[in-house]
Amino acid sequence: MEGFHLIAEEAARLANRLPASVIETVAARLGRSDCSEWASLRGQIALAIPTPDFRGAVISLLDRWRSKAPEVPPQAVAAALVTASYIAKRSREEQAVEVVWTGPVQSVIPLRRTEQAILQVLNSAQSRILLVSYAVYSIPNIQDAVVRAAKRGVTITVIVETPNKLNVENEYSTLQALGEDVAKCSTVYYWPKENRQTDGSGKLGILHVKCVVGDGNQLFLSSANLTKYAFSLNMELGVLINGGRGPRQIEVVFESLIADGTLSRVHTGDV
Repeated sequence: MEGFHLIAEEAARLANRLPASVIETVAARLGRSDCSEWASLRGQIALAIPTPDFRGAVISLLDRWRSKAPEVPPQAVAAALVTASYIAKRSREEQAVEVVWTGPVQSVIPLRRTEQAILQVLNSAQSRILLVSYAVYSIPNIQDAVVRAAKRGVTITVIVETPNKLNVENEYSTLQALGEDVAKCSTVYYWPKENRQTDGSGKLGILHVKCVVGDGNQLFLSSANLTKYAFSLNMELGVLINGGRGPRQIEVVFESLIADGTLSRVHTGDV
């Protein structure tokens, strides 16, 4: 049974990382196979996977299966993948909400700190991260977590108010405040002034959203900007949401704003 246990563990790990559609594609091909042409099957499955990081994760499972548990038939691997994907989907749908706080220490209700919640989302993401903030300042722990995520293959999308200088404490470049390493490993967008609504006096709207989304499954939504005061001195309130429809809905909103041109990409080398 040791081989079956290994496959179950690998299937659960893959299902927590990959979309259900990818799992179903792999399972369908395995379910029709007798493994008589292993190299051909491996190649066919690789070609059917849409992105390099997903492809690498699937191939890793297949290679571990053939080297460590070849006695497990392909139909059993397919069944393990489908079952793990279903369980992962149900788990994501069961939403959990946690209140997050920065401010005067209080003992009535113990609450997680803002930086801790953001780091949880950044450190646990396996596929993609969406990070949105009005004001940005150098936060070493956040910068390091973003870079680590990029190094493990996570796609990073950062959306800021403007790439130009802002008057928050001192004038600074938002991209410089993000940090060179973060800017290099992220795709950065901003909201151009010409795309914004105005009131009767000509005052422009601003991008005032502060949130981090991981894998369409975790959402941290807060009053806190990515600044040192928001993490230490200010009184800030937010929520950390695990599962449910909310995290993916936020991703879709910003994906549509990028697709329709409301948000523009910043070419970091030109700033």
